[in-house]
Amino acid sequence: MKVLWLTAHPEPRSLNGSLHRDGVRFLEEQGHEIRSSDLYAMKFNPVVTADDFSHAEGERLIVGHAAQEAVRQGALAPDITAEHEKLSWADTLIVQFPLWWYGMPAILKGWFDRVFVGGFAFGVHDAQGRQLRYGEGALAGKRAMVVVSAGAREASLGPRGINGALDDLLFPLQHGTLWYAGIDVVPPLLVHGADRMDAAAYACHANALRVRLKDLPHTEPLPFRHQNGGDYDEDLVLRPELSPHITGLPAHYRIES
Repeated sequence: MKVLWLTAHPEPRSLNGSLHRDGVRFLEEQGHEIRSSDLYAMKFNPVVTADDFSHAEGERLIVGHAAQEAVRQGALAPDITAEHEKLSWADTLIVQFPLWWYGMPAILKGWFDRVFVGGFAFGVHDAQGRQLRYGEGALAGKRAMVVVSAGAREASLGPRGINGALDDLLFPLQHGTLWYAGIDVVPPLLVHGADRMDAAAYACHANALRVRLKDLPHTEPLPFRHQNGGDYDEDLVLRPELSPHITGLPAHYRIES
């Protein structure tokens, strides 16, 4: 594999920092190629501005249009271009972060805002003019795995847990961002009890990470529905005969009969 490991934690001596180093070391020992984007260490700027697109001062900024034009003209900011080069090189993306207020740290959200721009991560059309997204598109053929730490107990992030099911919490990232851009997403790895972890618990989680990384090339991805596979109507609403008694996020997973 050619792996881009994207990580976002401000403390290199943290649990996340240790798992990142252990995971990279394991992949290298297995013969894989690794590049990392450690966003805090890089002091990555997470804020979208007109400077990202070499946009003329004084003109109204329409972000989507400006981004596509900048991609077409090769005029994106150098730090965005550097991340594009890493993503183009990689066939696998690891996204690692602590769960803060039910989402990603702001610096990681900003990385997606600035890097997953139209003309690079989406905005591709087929010969019939259909947008190729949700399983197709610019980044199709790659795969990703989310590694997320949380202070919560494992059961509290389950189907009936007070914190909500993990796949529901990660739906905006796994489905609305990665799958939207065409990337196959394998089930996430939860590192639970992060605030109360002793050496024995860390060893258990580190071993679980190694197992998941070893199996990553062969792990079945989450069974998200393709936009253009016939499951959705012209308004991109799931056809009524499919999973008729299921609504909300679970409806967008294929159910094998």
